[in-house]
Amino acid sequence: MNVELRYLRALVAVVDAETFTDAAIELGTSQAAVSRSIAALEQALGLRILQRTTRSFTPTPVGERIIAHARSVLDELALLEREARDHGSELRVSYAWSALGRRTIALQRQWEEIHSEVSLVWVQSNAPSGGLADGSADIAVLRRSAADARFTSTPIGTEARFAAVASGDPLSRRRFLRMADFAGRTIAVDRRTGTTSEELWPEGSRPAGFRLVQGVDEWLTLISTGKALGMSSEATAAQNPRPGIAYRPVRDAPRIEVFLASWRDDPSPAVADFIRLAREAYVAG
Repeated sequence: MNVELRYLRALVAVVDAETFTDAAIELGTSQAAVSRSIAALEQALGLRILQRTTRSFTPTPVGERIIAHARSVLDELALLEREARDHGSELRVSYAWSALGRRTIALQRQWEEIHSEVSLVWVQSNAPSGGLADGSADIAVLRRSAADARFTSTPIGTEARFAAVASGDPLSRRRFLRMADFAGRTIAVDRRTGTTSEELWPEGSRPAGFRLVQGVDEWLTLISTGKALGMSSEATAAQNPRPGIAYRPVRDAPRIEVFLASWRDDPSPAVADFIRLAREAYVAG
């Protein structure tokens, strides 16, 4: 039996992302490669794990058990990698679109003063777990609570919402916007890691449509070319300036809650201290 870790990663990614396409994006590979890995796993085990149709898939009864075992193996590997990183004196903090915005650099400097022996490294991850599940991060900055029960989400503060508009758009000449200003316009949204959804607007006053994007770079490009408006956190506005885009506060939009997610069973003092410092940064304003 020849079962490789990449087969297990592909299987868990597909189940978590719910599509082969999104799983491929999360793993940084092609959809065909993901399909081949799962087919190879099924061949190695001699059983069917996923029952596929043209549009969807469902785990078989034995597949459910295989998926649980695959998660267990990958969790143990992540723990092993975290132990190795702890020994190497490094704390990795992930983010999808923006870290902590204007607070990021100040927090980095404060950390270096207090923990000169532990290097603080920021990494970008568009995975649903913020890279916690695959061991690429020790802490994840999330702007919605982690859905996975293996992780705990600690609220550290809130952020205002900002609109992103093309610099040639008449809305860019205003000092601030309101939710009603999005009526009749197309909004660019990332449903995997973004913070904007149609539920933000009352029924009957929603934007004309929503354009799905994959990640912040595609979001920024779509807006700068005038094809859509965007709305995100104040951290996105601070951390992602782009020629051709103007950010404006949205006065009547609900604030965004910011969380730090980590493994529920992680007793690391470094993780606890980072959470404390981040919360203090938001309290300070």
